[in-house]
Amino acid sequence: MTLSTQFLTMVSMIGMGSLFGAMFDTYQRFLKRPKRKAWIVFINDLLFWAIQALLIFYILFLVNKGEIRFYIFLALICGFAAYQSLLQGIYLRLLEGVIQIFIYTYRFIKKSLQLLIYKPVVGLIQLISVIVLAFGKGLWTLVKFIFQAFQFIMKIILGILEKIFLILWGLLPKGLKNSVEKLYNRIAGNSKKITNYMINWLSKWKKRKE
Repeated sequence: MTLSTQFLTMVSMIGMGSLFGAMFDTYQRFLKRPKRKAWIVFINDLLFWAIQALLIFYILFLVNKGEIRFYIFLALICGFAAYQSLLQGIYLRLLEGVIQIFIYTYRFIKKSLQLLIYKPVVGLIQLISVIVLAFGKGLWTLVKFIFQAFQFIMKIILGILEKIFLILWGLLPKGLKNSVEKLYNRIAGNSKKITNYMINWLSKWKKRKE
């Protein structure tokens, strides 16, 4: 390994140590350990350390083809310590500022969508529902009124026809009245016989089925 490669390796590992510190603070900020279950925290920690190890080894592979030396671990520790002492406070304030910007942007977009899309659509649907219900109620009231008016008119017409029929019936000769009454009684008697016959036949048919 040449001197330039060793120097580049040292600088890269110091940078990776600082980057690790920043990523660890970011991970801690979003994880919120007290609010998580222990098994979720364990899995997240395992994944975080695995990703960090793979990322460091990948950078090391790009710089010196993956050769591991003792001073690499010292460089990582130095980079992490430099971040903790010099950059942590600045990074945490910057991270919190970025998070707040995203939160405010999300709330602004959410409120804008509610004001411009959600509430107008809901209001339009409510207005259409009220119009449809009012129209349906008015139509039902109109149908009821027409039906009641029709019943009233039919009662008047039937009453008039009944009076005309009684007048005409009174003007008929007695002989014709008697003939009509006999014909009516005969028809009524035959209808009653047919009805009784059908009832008896149905009763017998049901008994045979049983």
